[in-house]
Amino acid sequence: MARNKEGLILLLDVSPSMHNIIPEIEKVCSMLIQKKLIYGKSDEVGVVLFGTEDTDNELTKEVGGYEHVVVLRHIKVVDGDMIQALQKLPRGTAAGDFLDAIVVGMDMMIKKYGPTNKGKKRFCLLTNPLYCIKEPYEGTKEDQIDTIATQMNSHGMKLDCVILRGKLTGDADQRILDENDHLLNRFSKRTCGKLVYVESPTSLLGALRTRNISPVTVFRGDLELSPRMKIKVWVYKKTSEEKFPTLKKYSDKAPPTDRFATHEVKVDYEYKSVEDSDKVVPPEQRIKGYRYGPQVVPISSAEWDAVKFKPEKGVKLLGFTNASNIMRHYYMKDVYIFIAEPGNTRAIQAVSAIARAMKEMNKVAILRCVWRQGQGNVVVGVLTPNLSNQDNIPDSFYFNVLPFADDVREFQFPSFRSFPSSWQPNEQQQEAADNLVKMLDLAPTGKEEALHTDFTPNPVLERFYRFLELKSKQPGAAVPPLDNTLKRITEPDPELLSQNKSVVDELCKQFKLKENPKIKKLSKRMWREKPSRSNEERSVKDTGTDAQGGNLIKVERIGDLTPVQDFEAMMSRRDSTEWVIKAIGNMKGFIFNLLENSYEQDNYEKALECLTSLRKACVLEQEPKQFNDFLHDLYMSCQKTDLNSFCELLASKQVKLITKPEAIDSDVTEDEARNFMVKREPKIE
Repeated sequence: MARNKEGLILLLDVSPSMHNIIPEIEKVCSMLIQKKLIYGKSDEVGVVLFGTEDTDNELTKEVGGYEHVVVLRHIKVVDGDMIQALQKLPRGTAAGDFLDAIVVGMDMMIKKYGPTNKGKKRFCLLTNPLYCIKEPYEGTKEDQIDTIATQMNSHGMKLDCVILRGKLTGDADQRILDENDHLLNRFSKRTCGKLVYVESPTSLLGALRTRNISPVTVFRGDLELSPRMKIKVWVYKKTSEEKFPTLKKYSDKAPPTDRFATHEVKVDYEYKSVEDSDKVVPPEQRIKGYRYGPQVVPISSAEWDAVKFKPEKGVKLLGFTNASNIMRHYYMKDVYIFIAEPGNTRAIQAVSAIARAMKEMNKVAILRCVWRQGQGNVVVGVLTPNLSNQDNIPDSFYFNVLPFADDVREFQFPSFRSFPSSWQPNEQQQEAADNLVKMLDLAPTGKEEALHTDFTPNPVLERFYRFLELKSKQPGAAVPPLDNTLKRITEPDPELLSQNKSVVDELCKQFKLKENPKIKKLSKRMWREKPSRSNEERSVKDTGTDAQGGNLIKVERIGDLTPVQDFEAMMSRRDSTEWVIKAIGNMKGFIFNLLENSYEQDNYEKALECLTSLRKACVLEQEPKQFNDFLHDLYMSCQKTDLNSFCELLASKQVKLITKPEAIDSDVTEDEARNFMVKREPKIE
């Protein structure tokens, strides 16, 4: 077998106890072949069914026994016919014996590939072992398991078992289940394989490993703790985002009679002069340029190569810190796993000792990493201990890349704890929210965790693969609706919501919910047709689009037409921390101008509205001193300019200083705020 060529045999239980889940098995097995047609076109797959009414396998003809086991497809290169066969599995009528199916599969694998263990040979067993396996002619069932496991190991075979549980099994004899679980666990411990239990169709979809990705090290070398102490380690990627298959350009211009036509499209680029569009600029006359202010600075490839940072390859320990110092939101990119060099006993012991010490002291390590020679950047990350709970797997580390200061994005938001008590939820509201969280718990006690990372496939990719297979058969087919199994990944469980409708209704009752109407954004054309404002009123600029795709207008100054809306827009800007202070300052000046230009109190209501908006914003942004100082200055100014009537209006509307319960940084008590206007009542001479 070729190095990257896998030989796989699917061992599928179709006995009566599996009939309700066979449609899901058809989907997941079909998906496996679909992915192999994309990523592993040379892989070979066979299919063995057990629990069937008939018997059709070579071992029965040669030695007898192995009844109710049918070889549906012999081992061959994957093709579209295999997908069709897996989409129409027969329903069996006999009790399924998974051990007979494993032996028949081993016989097929040995006859196909011989005794060599080169390449990749794997079995995948899907069953809910509700039926008792037959007693062996000699010895015990455990002895039979050990004998088969030894043969599998000698031929380099692996066994992956996906065991169906919960709602997928129905009524079962617990004694038989326990015995079969014991045998399968014994099998997994004695072979290179894994044992997985699933309780839902969604978990089943993710439990079957549909794509075989060979692990490749990103680094092999020394973990340097000090110049005199180094540990041999290998580093692999633990997680990496799975992307869409590469889509290539193809042409139908090749003659239909050309059997060897690739239909690939080759793209060539030509660079032409601006002055003479017919003149092609050769590569030696082209150079990259980088903007620096108003000018473009040319930098040649030789200069760019010389200025590049070229650190030496290696992984060095910078130090240790408390685990609490590394926030979860600091983690960037993919996750790596550090293991001791395989077969190196001293390295394994050293890694285990350091990992256990870090775990005991609740510490993490900070590393400086350069994975390969010539790498253009240095990675600084955190190393977290990963202690193994299995005797045959050594301890290891997880590694996460940490951000530099340039990578961090700061957003200023006030703490919820600083809000006034009137804005905090009461006991009934808090209880309703707590009940909602409990209702939507994805890992309830005694049940399988829903949407477990290891068993939840990417619904976008899964839908793409299914549509690709459909288009291969029906070029004009429309996109089908989302499958119900995939809906459970992207949408709340409707059954769970219906069972707990009272909890949702109580939450709606405790919180006043109202529809937030979408404000239709003005197009650029309509905006230009509006009466223009002067530069003194408002200065705006169009900087892109918002989340709904409309034009996003960023306000830079408070105008006369809609001062409160302009102020709120400035306060909501997060592209710079200066906008909050700038907006507050603009609003202060705007209120002063309104009062100074007021004639017979015509601007009082507008000034009051602006002042109320300013107070609310200062509470939200925790800027009590800004408002309190301004209110003092405003009162003194009103006394000097004979605007005492505005102060009386403020008192009647109960516009007071921001108190400490409203903002933690305020030094004003409730009594001081209440008596503010009384203490500063104008003197009558």
